[in-house]
Amino acid sequence: MTRLPSLKALQAFRHAAEMKSFKLAAEQLYVSQAAISQQIKTLEQQLGVTLFHRLTRDIELTREGQQLLPYVSKAFHHLEQGIDRLNDDPAPQRLTLSTLPSFASRWLVPRLGNFQSQEENLSIHISPGIKLDSFDDSALDLAIRFGKGDYPGLSSRLLMRDYILPVCHPSLINSNRPATEQLKELPLLTDDAPDMKDLWPLFETALGLPDTPKTHRLQVSDSNILVEALLSGQGVTAARFSLVYELIERGQLICPLPIYLPSSFDYYLVAPEHHFKRPKVQRFEHWLRQQTDEIRRRWAIFAPQLQPIHGATEHHGEQQQPDQ
Repeated sequence: MTRLPSLKALQAFRHAAEMKSFKLAAEQLYVSQAAISQQIKTLEQQLGVTLFHRLTRDIELTREGQQLLPYVSKAFHHLEQGIDRLNDDPAPQRLTLSTLPSFASRWLVPRLGNFQSQEENLSIHISPGIKLDSFDDSALDLAIRFGKGDYPGLSSRLLMRDYILPVCHPSLINSNRPATEQLKELPLLTDDAPDMKDLWPLFETALGLPDTPKTHRLQVSDSNILVEALLSGQGVTAARFSLVYELIERGQLICPLPIYLPSSFDYYLVAPEHHFKRPKVQRFEHWLRQQTDEIRRRWAIFAPQLQPIHGATEHHGEQQQPDQ
């Protein structure tokens, strides 16, 4: 296999040959004229040929230089085309998102009208799903995932943190009796999502339910179903603040005990790095961060009423698992 010279040296040769000037090549590449001269000298040594005739005021390509130039120019042209195509947006008037069903239906979709009123020429397509969709299909622009931020081959940007708190329907709690006694009598609704695996034991202990028999539980695999079970008064659960804070503020749900846990997972924007350069993605990210600021403000108001559960830590690791 032929050992190729450095790209930097070939790039210096290309610009100098096309512009017939070391000086203009240096200006084009934002380096000194001496650097261009040295790169070409190194290239000539590696190839074992002279590429330029150095005249008093000018330079001219040698026969070998003339022979090499079209190949070098064509190679760099193909590279530049490939990079430009990578950064191109195949559908600038369509934004395709992949996100969790619970986040889409409980929070995102009700707010999208605001974004669409600002982006009348942009159509939005949402693909809800538990697992991260493949970006091999260029139609997908961006994903909003709930995990720990490690998505191999993709760039992830932290969107917001979340918190877990006990939640139930207000009709299940009698204000004249201690809440802890009543919670022991309520069915426990559990979410078997990966982010809750290590948190349930802490919550059950805090709620006084460490020995709750399995028959006393309703187990679901979708946070939307869990919220619907709460609204119909079927029991108590540990829920993400981002999904229930509006229901709590409207009095449709309550937090029966003033305790919480930091979620072990967080919300991330995920995509190939060059997708974040697309103007429509940049505008959507800017709008989305403005909207999620609302959740942070609500938590800042709500959190002083609560105490962290003993043993809870703000742990954000390197591996991720999708959530419902």
